[in-house]
Amino acid sequence: MKPNLFIADYTYALPDERIARFPAGRRDQSKLLYYNKGVLHSHQFSELIDLLPDNALLCFNNTRVIPARLLFTKDTGALIEIFCLEPIDPSNYEQCFATTGSCVWKCTVGNLKRWKDDTPLQKNIGGDSILTAEIIAKYEDYLHINFKWTGGGSFARVMEAGGAIPIPPYLKREATGEDTLRYQTVYARHKGSVAAPTAGLHFTDDILNRLKDNKKITLTEVTLHVGAGTFRPVKTDTIAGHVMHSEPFSISRATLALLADHQGPVIAVGTTSARTLESLYYLGMQCIAGNKPEQVEQWEPYEQLRITNYESLDRRDQLSDKTTSSKDALIALINYLDNNQLDTLHAATQILIAPPYKFKLTNGLITNFHQPQSTLLLLIAAFIGDNWRRVYDYALANNYRFLSYGDSSLLIP
Repeated sequence: MKPNLFIADYTYALPDERIARFPAGRRDQSKLLYYNKGVLHSHQFSELIDLLPDNALLCFNNTRVIPARLLFTKDTGALIEIFCLEPIDPSNYEQCFATTGSCVWKCTVGNLKRWKDDTPLQKNIGGDSILTAEIIAKYEDYLHINFKWTGGGSFARVMEAGGAIPIPPYLKREATGEDTLRYQTVYARHKGSVAAPTAGLHFTDDILNRLKDNKKITLTEVTLHVGAGTFRPVKTDTIAGHVMHSEPFSISRATLALLADHQGPVIAVGTTSARTLESLYYLGMQCIAGNKPEQVEQWEPYEQLRITNYESLDRRDQLSDKTTSSKDALIALINYLDNNQLDTLHAATQILIAPPYKFKLTNGLITNFHQPQSTLLLLIAAFIGDNWRRVYDYALANNYRFLSYGDSSLLIP
């Protein structure tokens, strides 16, 4: 059954001055709110290692934010902003960034009404290189735009030359050179996100090296490309009416095996890592049901899983989340990869995590402080229950900075 929560019950007063407009002077000098089984303490992020439980497995999202804002100026002087959301042709991110000559993206367009005649837009991206943008299809909320460019080079280089980092709209300012560096984790590797996995912005190379040297802590990575939908407000009175965005992710067989065998707590670095980890459980359930693990639907954790093949099941209720362990689900995914001679799982998730969701793989969460009435705040409420109010009241009372460039928390339910 879908959770029918009133979004108005998941709000708090966030003064405008508490929104961090710019990053802290140093990544690891941000504040860290430590919540452990109801007890609250204040620390600096540089103290994180001393607060992590023994034998913790930290899961990072190594996605990289792309310069997805492409600005064009028409002959009339009108400024048109094309925001690249995800590749269409080729649809694979790595192939699209490597392609030369042309590609097609799903985009939103700012000031679209000034692009009335749909004539191609052009801009110089350095030297003799010209980037052309042409609308090839229109939909209700987005367009398909064909990009062509001269001068050779990959589309990744085109974006670097002609694009800008898409910082969150609530910062209410234009991106600066500092954002190019700071709105990116130090471990970002795979291009594809239009928003940063902001919990990871606090990590430095020094902290990562200290974590790697700690015998009681294990590190692993997943890749989930964060979409613009992460900023989409909930506009319906109840969460049941909200449509969640879908995001692609990938995870290696080695990481699946590590998760399946790990005996200690799993700590997700950010809500994107948590959504990826939790999605694995339901993809594994799909495998056990005889289905191909491609997509986790928004309400899948709350509804009966559709089963297409019972031949391998002893009982119809074998797929209940009360009888299928997280290890069983992970082993099913590993077997799927092995049977298909794959070393990486590629899938997508639309999962919406809200009370009364029960977490399957995530035992701890490092995360920033999220907007009122957002799906991210619902995830926090599902993770630590009604104590989310205590956490946020404590942060407000102790001068914590909020949202993407704000301070952090380590939550152990």
